[in-house]
Amino acid sequence: MPVPTLSTFTPRERRIVARLRTPLQVQRFLNALPYNTEPPPGGPTLRSFRGVVRTGRAHCLEAALAAAVILEQHGYPPLVLSFESIDKLDHVLFVYRTGGRWGSVARSRDPGLHGRRPVFARPRDLAQSYVDPYIDFTGRITAYAVADLRLLGDYDWRLATTNVWKVERFLLEYPHRPIRSSDRRIDRLRAWYRAYHAEHGRKPVEYRGREKWTEMPGEFGK
Repeated sequence: MPVPTLSTFTPRERRIVARLRTPLQVQRFLNALPYNTEPPPGGPTLRSFRGVVRTGRAHCLEAALAAAVILEQHGYPPLVLSFESIDKLDHVLFVYRTGGRWGSVARSRDPGLHGRRPVFARPRDLAQSYVDPYIDFTGRITAYAVADLRLLGDYDWRLATTNVWKVERFLLEYPHRPIRSSDRRIDRLRAWYRAYHAEHGRKPVEYRGREKWTEMPGEFGK
């Protein structure tokens, strides 16, 4: 399916696209949206950009799709980075390249899984920056993949008014590259996470390399 022309968007959608011209502006837009926790009775969702605008909320994959649609209008290819985890709680974010360096735009329930500044030489380096903050009670990244959503062909993942479950299936079936980390390191990080959470009652943000993160949503503090 070709890139939609602006006339395809609703007036509200056009205003958003016109206002958000850079990855950082899109990150701030997503930060301001409540996270879509998919509560009952509605059940799980996978909304397009149109659905995100209509409902005013997004989970990680919905946010990645919204970022891809907005920034595609400004010349960025619709690329997403997919993570696989041992606990099957995977994560997806929009990725882009500028000045030969890679960055990302993302929304998450975890403070360390949002965007990254475009400072990484390779997608693998960008993916590695998520290994430590992915650790919680159960999570651990095992693999990653950069996928071009244009491979979905004529499927309308951009502006559909229904759930776009084919995107999820596409990413689940897409070949991922392994990311290896030592058991000792992961055990140490998990023990620190548990101790921090027990003491402070919140998820930590004090990670090595945090200077490479973009802004976090206000719910996680400054």
